[in-house]
Amino acid sequence: MSLFWLISVLSVFVVAVVFSGVLIPQILLIAFKKRLFDNIDGRKIHQGAVPRLGGMAFMPVVILSVSLLLGVTLVFDSIEVLTCLVSDMKSIAFLTSAVIVIYLVGLADDLIGVRYRGKFVAQITSGLLLLASGLCACHFYGVFFLDTVPYWLGAVFTVFMVVYIVNAINFIDGVDGLASGMSAIAFLCYGITFFMVGEYIYAAIAFAVLGTVVPFFYFNVFGDAKKRMKIFMGDTGSLTLGLLLCFFAVKISQIGATVRDVNPMVLAYAPLFIPCIDVVRVVIGRIRRGGSPFKPDQTHIHHKMMATGLSQRVVMVFILAMSIALILLNVVLSWVLDVNLILLFDILLWVGLNVLLTRFRKQ
Repeated sequence: MSLFWLISVLSVFVVAVVFSGVLIPQILLIAFKKRLFDNIDGRKIHQGAVPRLGGMAFMPVVILSVSLLLGVTLVFDSIEVLTCLVSDMKSIAFLTSAVIVIYLVGLADDLIGVRYRGKFVAQITSGLLLLASGLCACHFYGVFFLDTVPYWLGAVFTVFMVVYIVNAINFIDGVDGLASGMSAIAFLCYGITFFMVGEYIYAAIAFAVLGTVVPFFYFNVFGDAKKRMKIFMGDTGSLTLGLLLCFFAVKISQIGATVRDVNPMVLAYAPLFIPCIDVVRVVIGRIRRGGSPFKPDQTHIHHKMMATGLSQRVVMVFILAMSIALILLNVVLSWVLDVNLILLFDILLWVGLNVLLTRFRKQ
């Protein structure tokens, strides 16, 4: 481990926390002055006027925090930072471009509304930009009994994963603190993984995003709507987080990041299992009922848990705890089981949980 990079990564995290903590109250002030609130309808579980522009802070704070770190270190002629920048410049440049595209579309959706067709175009465009960065999900490390697939197939799968994960994070954003909490857990896992395998630039970016999300989580979960201190991330936030999570997941699988002999695919996708498996179940259910797979409803895992009588705070804590436990369990199982058996175990566990929730659902 590099002490220099450890201090740098922790510094980026602290700077992002401070900037985000300062910026979000300003966004709240503007939102209330301009009356930019989340619409209340039959699906929503919140009461009162709550702005949904919290995601506006994500991209600017991340870029500012990372840029400040790189600038300060380069002032002191750090050859180590310069070397990392040169080797990863192409990847970082295209990642930034992809994030800007998805961020702007999410912002437009929060302000004036964007149809799903427009969102899909933005998501596919962002996926293509990530491909241009050199990102490609060509290595499966035994998942579905595959090792390496041709580039064209990996490229198609990469763009598919962008659309899939971005929408999975967007769909899970239905309870205070759930999407931001699960994203924070994932960014922490990715940041630690990148740091342990020596990919320090990506570790810094992951911790910058984590630092940005932490203050938002506070205002989203503990903020009082009556005191005008509560905020939602909106599509700006969920789409941006989803794209970054997809990039990190595929990047880990691409570089074959191995920490203590854990299968890289476990490190890459275990943090995203819950939102990804939930969106599959929800979409299949909507199609079976003859509806649109993109029409919002109340069939997500958090809705099913609340239907048993649990409060949204308890639901949020339970799902986040389940996510952490599942990640740790997957890591331990990867030492003794084939990755396909781990995936099967996760799916059976998820099916069992949904069966129990359906049985105990209040009529």
